[in-house]
Amino acid sequence: MPEFNTMRAGHAGVRSAQIDAGLRAHMNKVYGLMSVGMLVTGLVAWLVGSNPVLLAQIFGTPLKWVVMFAPLIVVFAFSAMIHKMSAATAQIVFFGYSALMGLSISFIFAVYTGFSITQTFLITAIAFAGLSLVGYTTKKDLSGMGSFLVMGLIGLIVASIVNIFLGSPAVQFAISAIGVLIFAGLTAWDTQNIKNTYLELAGSDEEFLGKAAIMGALQLYLDFLNLFMFLLQFLGNRE
Repeated sequence: MPEFNTMRAGHAGVRSAQIDAGLRAHMNKVYGLMSVGMLVTGLVAWLVGSNPVLLAQIFGTPLKWVVMFAPLIVVFAFSAMIHKMSAATAQIVFFGYSALMGLSISFIFAVYTGFSITQTFLITAIAFAGLSLVGYTTKKDLSGMGSFLVMGLIGLIVASIVNIFLGSPAVQFAISAIGVLIFAGLTAWDTQNIKNTYLELAGSDEEFLGKAAIMGALQLYLDFLNLFMFLLQFLGNRE
C-alpha cells in the first residue's frame, strides 16, 4: 500500500508538472500573439498618423465613420465565427483586425505629442503587467466581478457612441475615468479566465487550444488598447 501511494503521488506530480509546463507555454503564446498584434496596430497607426494627407482623406470625409465603427463590427463577428475557422485562419484574422485598429486610432498622432503618446504607452504597459500578474497569481476567484464588468463595458460602449454626436467634454471625462477602472478590472479578470480556461481544456487537441490562445490574446489586446486610449485622454499633451 505505501508503495502504491508513492506511485500514485508520483504520477500526480508528473501530471501537475505537465500542466504547469503546458500552462506556461499557453500563456506565453497568448502574450506573444497579443504583443505582435500591438506591434501591428502601432506600426499602422504611426504610418497613417504621420501622413497628414492620408489622415485628411480618412478623417476629413465620411470614411471616418467606417473606420471608427468597423473594428467594433469585426470583433463581434470574429468572436462569433472563430469556432468555424482553423487556428491559422483565426490568427491571420486577428492580425488583420490589429491593422484595422491601427487605422482607427491613427488620429492620435495628429492630436497628441509623440512624447506623451510614448509616455502613456509605457505607463499603460507597466499598469497592464501588474494587473495581469494579479489576475494570474491571485487565489481569489474573480468570476463574480465578470458580469458586473461586462455590463459596465456595454454601458460604456453605448455612452461613447452617444457622445460622438453630443460632443460633451464632461461626459467624455466621465467615460474616460470609468473606462480606466473597467479595463483595469477586465485585465485581471480576463487573465484569470484565460488561465482557468486552459486548465479546463488541458489535454484537448492542439487546434482547439490554439484558438483558445488567440481568443485570449484578443481579450488582453483589447484590454491594453482601451486602457491606453482612456489614459491618453488624461495624460496626453495635445499638439
